[in-house]
Amino acid sequence: MLRMITVLLLMTVSAVALHDNTFAVFELKEELQMRYMNLWELLQQLEYVTTEQREIVYQEIQHIRSEIQQIIDQIVARDKHEHP
Repeated sequence: MLRMITVLLLMTVSAVALHDNTFAVFELKEELQMRYMNLWELLQQLEYVTTEQREIVYQEIQHIRSEIQQIIDQIVARDKHEHP
């Protein structure tokens, strides 16, 4: 029992000691992955949408692109903060 608690404590301290923003960066990367999946779906929609719907899809693609850029900017800012 004592070994398990020691190992758990060591793993927790090691994970926290590496970076202050480890979990935050993980969440941002997860958000980035979701946005890329959304972008892929929108690009797939271009294969079958009507002419009227195409402009809406273009707008949604631009919106997703801006969200992706914001997430990338946040990841880079956190990395610069961690590694000045």
